[in-house]
Amino acid sequence: MKRITILLASLMLLSLFVAACGGAPTSAPAATEAPATPVAPAATAAPAATEAPASTGKLPAEITLGAVHDLSGATAVYGTSIQKGIDLAVKQMNAQKFLGEGVTVKVSYMDAAGDPKQAIAAYEKLIADPNVTVILGPTLSSEAKSADPLAQQAGMPVIASSNTADGITSIGDYIFRTSLPESAVIPNTIKVTKSALKLTKVAVMYGNDDAFTQSGYDVFKAALTAEGIQILTEETFAKGDTDFSAQLTKIKSLNPDAIVVSALAEEAANIMVQARTLGIPNTVRIIGGNGFNSPKLAQIAGTAAEGAISGSAWNVASTYPASTDFVKAFNAEYNAAPDQFAAQAYTAAWAAATAVKNAGSVDHAAVRDALAKISGMESPLGSFSFNDKRDPVHEAVVLTVKNGAFVVFQP
Repeated sequence: MKRITILLASLMLLSLFVAACGGAPTSAPAATEAPATPVAPAATAAPAATEAPASTGKLPAEITLGAVHDLSGATAVYGTSIQKGIDLAVKQMNAQKFLGEGVTVKVSYMDAAGDPKQAIAAYEKLIADPNVTVILGPTLSSEAKSADPLAQQAGMPVIASSNTADGITSIGDYIFRTSLPESAVIPNTIKVTKSALKLTKVAVMYGNDDAFTQSGYDVFKAALTAEGIQILTEETFAKGDTDFSAQLTKIKSLNPDAIVVSALAEEAANIMVQARTLGIPNTVRIIGGNGFNSPKLAQIAGTAAEGAISGSAWNVASTYPASTDFVKAFNAEYNAAPDQFAAQAYTAAWAAATAVKNAGSVDHAAVRDALAKISGMESPLGSFSFNDKRDPVHEAVVLTVKNGAFVVFQP
């Protein structure tokens, strides 16, 4: 009897154990159904996710854009303008809830100060930050040629807004830019000015220690040769130089029709002042590239900047609707007119946000792919697209300084 009782008790315990173990299997169908709940809706709702990505959980509540720009030093005239363009874009996209309810964009700025080594250090820090989705920058082409290979190797998307030297986007398929390369701007400038000013012979000056100014010189030389314009002399200088009297005295003796200069704004302004001080007449126009396109040029050079000519990607007087809206908003925000660099940076920030929205993700490869597909995006630069080389597609303009401001050059 005792044995029967023990046997019955053992059977009861065994049944309880089986029932307990059977609890997991009985809930297994529910577990297998769990993926099915978000499955089809999430996959089929991908396009809708670009309208309200926060509701799908695909985007974090905060999107971080890294930005490496020259916020101090001589080239801060570009970097601070770029920062204003980026900040305005981010303010607008957050106000509009562009990336969806509850999703905001912030910018992590780092100062390269015109130094490629500082740009490299900034890139290393941003690449190591898992929250950074895209890097905007850097300011100078020389910085880009040093730092962009790090981003390419790491698979970090980069959108430059002021790099115009040749070879920037050829660094790799993660490198984009909203700034027209000099090769797309300078030939048109030379063609227009040759016709308008009857140019037959010019003197050339260029900075030989900077990727941007060296590249500009290469393109200028090729464009001048193509147009059959004689180059009387080629004079060089270094970034930071302040005395150009020796080069300009030689140029004056050669009596050129114009002086072609590939320089950044500060050196260009000093060249203009010293050229007029040495008696080179205003009829000898000074022609430059993107380095001229900062309000600081006329602020530094004063009346010596009058009549200076430059190729540009954008003009503040553009009547394109997205451009007039940008100028109005920029004036309201900063009580000042934007320049080309602000317009290109504003466009770069919006391109980054558009790519994140279209990708519905902050995955670097997905964002890179979405950037490559941007076409017809409304921007101050016009209907904006990237070509297959990740360069911007839109027309260049030719500007001149009149009464201290840039206006469209009228032949």
